[in-house]
Amino acid sequence: MALRSLLLASLVAGAALGSAPAAIAQAKEQFFPLLSYRTGPYAPNGTPWANGKQDYLKLINARDGGINGVKLTWEECETGYATDRGVECYERLKGRPGVTLFDPQATGITFALTDKVPTDKIPLITVGYGLSVAQDGQAFPWNFPLMGSYWTGADILIQHIAKKEGGPAKLKGKKIALVYHDSPFGKEPIPLLQERARMHGFDLSLIPVTAPGVEQKAAWLQVRQQRPDFVLLWGWGVMNSTALKEAQATGYPRDKMYGVWWAGAEPDVKDVGEGAKGYNALALNTSGTQPKVIQDILKLVHDKGQGTGPKDEVGSVLYTRGVIIQMLSIEAVRRAQERFGKGKVMTGEQVRWGLENLNLDQKRLDALGFAGMLRPLSTSCSDHMGSTWARVHTWDGSKWNFSSDWYQADEQILKPMIKTGAERYLADKKQTRRTAAECQS
Repeated sequence: MALRSLLLASLVAGAALGSAPAAIAQAKEQFFPLLSYRTGPYAPNGTPWANGKQDYLKLINARDGGINGVKLTWEECETGYATDRGVECYERLKGRPGVTLFDPQATGITFALTDKVPTDKIPLITVGYGLSVAQDGQAFPWNFPLMGSYWTGADILIQHIAKKEGGPAKLKGKKIALVYHDSPFGKEPIPLLQERARMHGFDLSLIPVTAPGVEQKAAWLQVRQQRPDFVLLWGWGVMNSTALKEAQATGYPRDKMYGVWWAGAEPDVKDVGEGAKGYNALALNTSGTQPKVIQDILKLVHDKGQGTGPKDEVGSVLYTRGVIIQMLSIEAVRRAQERFGKGKVMTGEQVRWGLENLNLDQKRLDALGFAGMLRPLSTSCSDHMGSTWARVHTWDGSKWNFSSDWYQADEQILKPMIKTGAERYLADKKQTRRTAAECQS
């Protein structure tokens, strides 16, 4: 009996010792929840975006051994672009050890989570989407609309059209129609466009399209009747290609159409081909396989049989944006480690500090393998966007080509709107603005 007890004690002790490395390993893992949509009408756009994010995580583990020795782990959760499912994914994954941040991949989900993250102390990054007023980091301490918002995008499109017309004064009396996804995403640019219309004297018409956007005949009948000088397309997923096909059928010139950066990728035009020739859209980033980081992904992830999706999508517009989004997330963790301890797993609060202390200058972007892919970005407690630049690219029937230089959104227009919107939000929520001292915590 004594021998049996001794053997049992030895087994228990051995099991405990055997589990210790696993426990230590778990404690050294930074967890990235990945909300995605690979099903439904938005899957053609959501899938390459999700694949790029996941492939960059794999690259950092394979090439660098993680972030200063901290391995990266992740789990996808399918939202179908539905707000309720996105909230369910958030609730299920937010308690995982080492959770870093959330990229909701949908403006509607972002709206729903904005009220939750201050309690949970988990940052939201919304690269090129989300709440435009969340650029004000002292009013929205947990939201990071990095690289641009729908207000900056709409502002840049009006700048570009004005330049092509010979200056802002030439916009007076023009007709501009916004064909938009009838959702928080599609409605977000309206206040900025209304402000620009007031300034320049153009006539703005609003033409909503019921989600998901497969039926647009009524919308394009309005376009045909109104005969606007320009159409701005605020679409996503199947809505974009449908709009281009309807424009072709209606006879509306595609070179007078300008899409947001979520309506300017390969899935939006490839099925339309020549019929989309001349169509313009905003671009936050480049595409192609030339950048070093894309070459690293091909060599160290896809050539090893570890790619998340098909190899031929690597370097496409939305795939590249996914890579950039994940890079920004990882650099936030790296920046946080510089203050709170290299080689340690960062908490959501620490990652927030990293996100609002990013300084990705051109030298740093080059070192990361992102030369030429995006503009330098620098955030602060008060500025959670870090960059308000974008370009326009044009579809030539087979590929996208840049057709403008970089534009920067007009801060003289945006800042008063952001301040007013942020103050209204704080008043509605009975919240107060962060102080300078709180920014350093």
